[in-house]
Amino acid sequence: MQRLTPLLLVGMALTWFTPAMAQTADYIIQSNGAPMRALQQPGQPPRLAPLIAASAPKAAGDAASDARAAQPAGGRGKLRIGVILPNESSELGEAAAVVRSGVEAAAQVDQNAELISVDATTDNVVARYRAAVADGVNVVIGPLSRGAIVQLAPAVTVPTLALNSIDKQAAANPKLFSLSLTVEGEARQLARLMRDDGRVNPLLVVGGDALSQRLGKAFAEEWRTLSGRPARQLAFDAGDMTALLEAAGQADGVALALDAAQAVKLKSALTQDVPVYGTSQLNAGGNQPGLAGVRFIDMPWLLMPGHPAVQRYPRPTTPLTPQTERLYALGIDAYRLAVLLAGGRSGAAVKLDGVTGDLKLGRDRVFERQLPAGVMGGNALQ
Repeated sequence: MQRLTPLLLVGMALTWFTPAMAQTADYIIQSNGAPMRALQQPGQPPRLAPLIAASAPKAAGDAASDARAAQPAGGRGKLRIGVILPNESSELGEAAAVVRSGVEAAAQVDQNAELISVDATTDNVVARYRAAVADGVNVVIGPLSRGAIVQLAPAVTVPTLALNSIDKQAAANPKLFSLSLTVEGEARQLARLMRDDGRVNPLLVVGGDALSQRLGKAFAEEWRTLSGRPARQLAFDAGDMTALLEAAGQADGVALALDAAQAVKLKSALTQDVPVYGTSQLNAGGNQPGLAGVRFIDMPWLLMPGHPAVQRYPRPTTPLTPQTERLYALGIDAYRLAVLLAGGRSGAAVKLDGVTGDLKLGRDRVFERQLPAGVMGGNALQ
């Protein structure tokens, strides 16, 4: 039987990460093309920032609410959360380590559940899941890959929060939920943002890579749904932007389904009066003067340092890339949602002002993320 490893929440040290790529064809962070940056030298665990927010006493009402939420449905004993991730996978192990670190950081701050770490792959996820539930796990975080979710779906018996989108071929299960960082969700929100800004004639510029194609397709579908008309769409060609510039001059806004480097090239060729929009794909961190003025969306963890939840949870003292920061934030919100799900909440009652966005439970038990909008080159948020 798989050994279930409790995660110590006091004096905790997070797993160190190597600079390997943490992505596969079906992984939610396929959008993050940059390699992971090691938090420390190999063999040295990264340090958490001081838990200043965690040491502050909670208001009586908040403490009582947390205590109720942390009780498993039925109120028996302390909440046990199974964290089922491919920890030893050569393809997904690095990503799993970052997500797990976010889960552990949230658990260390909130201290309202015991974590049980379970290493599982697509081949053994059902057996490992059943062993965890038999060991007393009340709610599960994971799996990470779509393949593992498909395998596990028929066997889910306790509230389970998958960290990827759920494929159509997965068996429907009322206890299986999904929280993911898919680019399609951001693309749809970007279309709504442009509509709300009064844009009626957008130009959609799409790169040739698979991620940009996915983003562009989702934007185009949402825009047609919103307006009843297709958005004009052109492929990005760095060698000849004549047609793009002409089309941009006739549009009242440009939506970029491009990576940051491509976006800089196009933005530099546009006139200053053309409104430009993008997703978190453009936010590579640091100063990006070539994208100054671009209106984009990203998670509060990266855009809103004053957000109460962002202030509450620690960051590693050594910086991560924006790509890995998003995974870490995903782990934080996964823990917080797991506590709510274990408490028996359902439907509209399951919502969270999260570090990955304003989360609410939508159709098919998929958590929808509403992201704040920011402006490149400044701190303005709308």
